[in-house]
Amino acid sequence: MVLTRRAMMAGLGAAAATYGAPPAAAVRRAPPAGAEPEPPALFGAPKGVTPDRLARDEGFWEGVARRFQVSPDFVNLENGYYGIMPDPVRAAYHRAVDRLNRENSHLLRTTYRAEADRVRERVAAVTGVRPDELALTRGGTEALQNLLAGYRRLAPGDVVMYADLDYHSTQYTMNWLKERRGVRVARLVVPEPATRAAVLDAYAKALREHPRTRLLLISHMNNRTGLVLPVAELVAMAREAGADAVVDAAHSWGQLDFTIPGLGADFAGFSLHKWMGAPLGSGFLYIRRDRLDDIDLAFADESFPRDDIRSRVHSGTMDVAPILVTPVALDFHDALGAAVKQARLRYLRDRWVEQVRHLPGVEILTPDDPAMYGAITSFRLTGRTSEADNLAIVKHLLDRHRVFTVRRGGLARGDCVRVTPALFTSAGDVDLLAKGLRELAGRPG
Repeated sequence: MVLTRRAMMAGLGAAAATYGAPPAAAVRRAPPAGAEPEPPALFGAPKGVTPDRLARDEGFWEGVARRFQVSPDFVNLENGYYGIMPDPVRAAYHRAVDRLNRENSHLLRTTYRAEADRVRERVAAVTGVRPDELALTRGGTEALQNLLAGYRRLAPGDVVMYADLDYHSTQYTMNWLKERRGVRVARLVVPEPATRAAVLDAYAKALREHPRTRLLLISHMNNRTGLVLPVAELVAMAREAGADAVVDAAHSWGQLDFTIPGLGADFAGFSLHKWMGAPLGSGFLYIRRDRLDDIDLAFADESFPRDDIRSRVHSGTMDVAPILVTPVALDFHDALGAAVKQARLRYLRDRWVEQVRHLPGVEILTPDDPAMYGAITSFRLTGRTSEADNLAIVKHLLDRHRVFTVRRGGLARGDCVRVTPALFTSAGDVDLLAKGLRELAGRPG
């Protein structure tokens, strides 16, 4: 059944849920065997309702949840890996795959390039930059690797720097620069507990201790704990110290309400298949137009002119269906709006965190400063810092409560468990997590 705008709005009369009376988990449904994709139906957030108020309206969000095909077998609180497609995108993806299979190389050799350019224009409009400052990639990792590996302003003896919370694939790329460029690699530790002042102090200290730092990797929102860094201040700090920053915005774009100019960065990598809900295999990189010459051509690419940003990416023959579907994903995003998505995801995070933060032995690894978190937040049980410890916690939550989470490693102070709700997550879902954590902490009820 197609969910109409009127049906979506019907939920707005429902009272907002309170912590004392948790609603039932969102209706879950699996696609019937052999079913055709549902026809897409767009909808919008209602006029005159603030994002914070709408974030608490379970009636509205149950309607949103019905636009996703979610497994009924478990409560998925591990949506940081990638974001599943909402129904309009899923249906469009089926059509795009069929079209690509049907038209084959004729599509790729005739109209695809112009269609991809229109996608770039659409992405540029959402991010607040020029289309010729964006190049499409197969994901955030490819985007960031191309920027880091291609950064040309390094000399032997220079320093490249990253933090313990940065994404492992980008850490590997920075380490590789030691052989590739003859540089030294510095690693800083983001403080726990994190505050804005403590984070800024840690980066300032690291830059002072390594005055030859020329390239700094900054995760806007890291994938280990979900901590959101004050990127604009850190980019400015790096620039003052003589370093360029590459910003990893793979997790933040679509989850937080911002545009590229607000980051202050000249170089950044993004994912489309995480919080924008585009199909797997889609992302893009950003290079400010007057900084293009500071990134190498990708493998001496000659497919595009040197002054075209697309020459900084060479992916070979790729599945273009995810790119063709990107405008539909952006339509879905725009229908809700970044501010509404951000408010809902923060509300879900706050709901479970506020129920367990006071429990002895439960460590929440993001602060309560709204500027420093979104949906993703990790926890650690005091003293349980090994990989085995945290795999056991993940198994307990799944076996006892059907709540699916994931263990994360690489933190200086030990492993943790990451929790990531999504737009289809209900308040009841995160309440199940809180119940499981109370049990683990020895505080049932």
